[in-house]
Amino acid sequence: MQIIGNCSSKLLRHKYLCQPRVYSLYYSTLKDAANELPLAAGYQPQPVENAYWEREHRQANLPKASASSCKRGTYRMLLPPPNVTGNLHLGHALMATVQDVIARQREQLGYQVDWVPGTDHAGIATQVVVERTIAASQAKTRHELGRSAFLDEVWRWKAEKGAGIVQDLRQLGCKLNWQREYFTMDEQQAHAVNVAFERLFEEGLIQRRNSVVNWCTALRSAISDIEVDSVEITEPVEISVPGYDHKVLFGRMYDFAYHVVDGEALPDGSVEEIVVSTTRPETILGDVAVAVHPLDPRYAKYRNIDQVKLKHPFRDDTIPLVFDITVDQEFGTGAVKITPAHDKFDFELATRHKLEPRQVFTETGLVVDAYSEYKGIPRFEARDLIVNRLEEMDLLRQVRSHTMQLPICSRSKDVIEYMILPQWFLKCKDLAKDALSELHSGRLQILPPNFETEWERWLQDSRDWCISRQLWWGHQVPAYEVIDSQGNSQWVAALDEKTARQKAMRLIGSEEFTLKRDPDVLDTWFSSSLLPFSTAGWPEESYKERYPLDIMQTGHDIIFFWVARMMMLGLKLTGEAPFQRILLNGIVCDAHGRKMSKSIGNIVAPQQVVQGASLESLKAGLEQSCEAGIITPSELKASTIGMTQMFPNGIQECGTDALRFTLMSHNIKSHFISFDVNACHTNKLFLNKVWQAMRFTLGSAKGLGISLHQFETLEGVNLGLWDRWIVGRLAETLSVCSQSYSNYNFHLATAALKTFFYQYLCDTYLETTKPAIGNRSADAYIHVGTLTACLSWGLQAMAPYAPFVASELLQHVPLNIELKLSDYKDEKLEEEVNEIVNICHNVRQVKSRNEISKRHHPQLSLFAQNTDSEGVLRRHLPQIKVLSRCEDVELELFDESSKISKQLSYFSTAGALCSFGLKLSDGLDLTPEKRDEMQKANAKKLKKLVTELQRYRMRLDNEAFQLMADKKVKSHFENKVKELEAEINSLTRLAVLS
Repeated sequence: MQIIGNCSSKLLRHKYLCQPRVYSLYYSTLKDAANELPLAAGYQPQPVENAYWEREHRQANLPKASASSCKRGTYRMLLPPPNVTGNLHLGHALMATVQDVIARQREQLGYQVDWVPGTDHAGIATQVVVERTIAASQAKTRHELGRSAFLDEVWRWKAEKGAGIVQDLRQLGCKLNWQREYFTMDEQQAHAVNVAFERLFEEGLIQRRNSVVNWCTALRSAISDIEVDSVEITEPVEISVPGYDHKVLFGRMYDFAYHVVDGEALPDGSVEEIVVSTTRPETILGDVAVAVHPLDPRYAKYRNIDQVKLKHPFRDDTIPLVFDITVDQEFGTGAVKITPAHDKFDFELATRHKLEPRQVFTETGLVVDAYSEYKGIPRFEARDLIVNRLEEMDLLRQVRSHTMQLPICSRSKDVIEYMILPQWFLKCKDLAKDALSELHSGRLQILPPNFETEWERWLQDSRDWCISRQLWWGHQVPAYEVIDSQGNSQWVAALDEKTARQKAMRLIGSEEFTLKRDPDVLDTWFSSSLLPFSTAGWPEESYKERYPLDIMQTGHDIIFFWVARMMMLGLKLTGEAPFQRILLNGIVCDAHGRKMSKSIGNIVAPQQVVQGASLESLKAGLEQSCEAGIITPSELKASTIGMTQMFPNGIQECGTDALRFTLMSHNIKSHFISFDVNACHTNKLFLNKVWQAMRFTLGSAKGLGISLHQFETLEGVNLGLWDRWIVGRLAETLSVCSQSYSNYNFHLATAALKTFFYQYLCDTYLETTKPAIGNRSADAYIHVGTLTACLSWGLQAMAPYAPFVASELLQHVPLNIELKLSDYKDEKLEEEVNEIVNICHNVRQVKSRNEISKRHHPQLSLFAQNTDSEGVLRRHLPQIKVLSRCEDVELELFDESSKISKQLSYFSTAGALCSFGLKLSDGLDLTPEKRDEMQKANAKKLKKLVTELQRYRMRLDNEAFQLMADKKVKSHFENKVKELEAEINSLTRLAVLS
């Protein structure tokens, strides 16, 4: 049958697989050359990826489509910038792959994708790792090196690591707009940061004031909440703290007494007292009050006293007893010490009661000079001395185990000290309200939607944001202190010193002043929150051409620290939301669901998965990181043990496509994503299966003397039943891919593609075509044309997930085969073929269980349940022969005259259509042992069928089911009951006849 030639019917392409003109042009320039080259015997990732980049280089010389020529305009995205602290990790790979899939799918739809790449200077993280490197290589601190020399070292680090990140992203196949690549400290970004600070300062939204911040004494800087790890301690435990020669004990509660001044004498002669509970006795030096709940009955008698005074044990003064409803009556004795200089809760309570804070520690964690007995002593050493002194004073009442949350700096591993220091704060209340209204109005969509609640909770409780850091690496605060001749101090914000002087003169009305720029730098999150518009050219008006973004995709763990702040500052500084859709992905964990951690040794780099790595090279990489100061010796030891346990034989080469396909095979919207390297290698084998299908199709076409590029259409072609079935499966697969793009359930698309290629195309349909193709019958041309169409459309659907192998294979087939897919959706045919496939599966199971191979020359006998079943089976006998891998197939009705035990060696049922038996022509007898095994297997199968039948009947007999289920569901259950009854009846009769 002729199927090659022109067709007048209208081309009906799948709406989510439309290729831009330039995409088709690109492949059309390569197809003739590719068609002449043989396809390699097997899929090998490296040569395929190398060939892809060669084609990309050639494509760069082709004419580029402009945004105006793209029928759907521009689609804008921003890659969350990786930190220049090292190479990409799997979390970066997941985000980059998700966005690349979106980008490639949008290109297929006809958009010009503008996906902006960049890297983040990552102030604290980068400064810490460079400090470690310098310490390891030069045995110097940054202070010994000096600020200028240190920053030179950081810029060298950035150049090296930034280049590595770019290379990793390119190797992932990301279709980023590299012409717009940025670094968060380049000239344009620095200018945008300074302008933003100045405008917010002038409006009164940025102010400098003393307030409590997360202070790291090791870094000597304030840090953000995201850089504080809360470690739960359930029992007393010793922990290593930077700067201490010995471990420090945490997890204990200390009860000590405050004597009531002028209190009543107790019967035993002791002084009236109030016992407080604390986990931080070293901060007693800075106590300014004791607080209790006003309704706590234990302290009711003090309510009527004007002011209760308590004697401070280490100062020659008294502190008041205050009543506050925020005190937790269940904590300890219900009375808590108030140290506002070193506790956020205490600071707020003290502010309400107008209590002045008293600082206890310096910025380096030593006791201040005001307390002569302990001055200059490290805080945790002072703790032991103070506890001993309390005991000597007979004020210590109890020391006991206590569960607590210990705040640890994620960078230095130091214990956070809350400190009151002068810092720059951005007022967030009104900004947060505007960001919240975007959600409430429906203009903003957050996926998955459960994070809408988190968005509301965080923004409704949004506090002022400390945006200054006491670092050397970062954007220096564009603020200048103006000190007049009287010593009074004020601040101005300006883009440069000249402008600052002009503002200072207007501010104080005199030229008599000194000007000093703040040495602090801005929080990294401040600069990155401007990225949607700063990378577009803001504050220049031209930014509007590239703003806003169409989607913001990132990890859910930074929804508040970055995404919400982008929304707040985008609305404030541009008047327009930076995006209207947020897609959040989960955190990548190892195969056991554990977070990637140096202490576990389960961190795997994307390139180790792509290229493969021996155990020796994995260990060598860890040792190099330790020598460079990136990880500590203790982390090296733990990582080496963990890596050896996880990968005793190293990591097999998987290739980039397999890595991407595996990452996208997970529900990215899940809270945690467990990545298994073994699953990645399995997907490499899957891609090889697709590769082999293309080799078979090319070889079949060559045997018929034709080219696959001749198959321009299947319209008007009289396809056979199995040809129609596989095209129907293709249509269903493309439909699932379409839906998965619209709701970002990419794992459903990868699962559908895997099922289509593996189960439907390769393991089933392709096998059924071999006899006709081998005999060069008329049907062979139809089969090859059908295979070509399936490979063409299937590979185009798979291209966003596995671009390298798809690009390689798509050169060998036409891209725009005319095929009206909707004509091939046939539920009845689908059910019928599924029954046939199930029969063949059951036959192969019996063969496998009894070790029956091709050398036994198995012959299959089918016993149809009735005449209708016989008609169905007869239509598919050639396919049954192939798929069951038997030399011959016989078909007859199953009735009482069937002598199964005499005719056959092995027998069973295969669904509702038929029973079957096997004859072995080489005379292999069915031993009593084998017969017993077969009867046991059939008995087990019968029990399973009866249980399943009972379950279906129970649902049908349920009144609620009958009331609520629709007609289609009821019909499905009724048909299933009939099928199960038929198979049970058949299996029962088999047992009797045997």
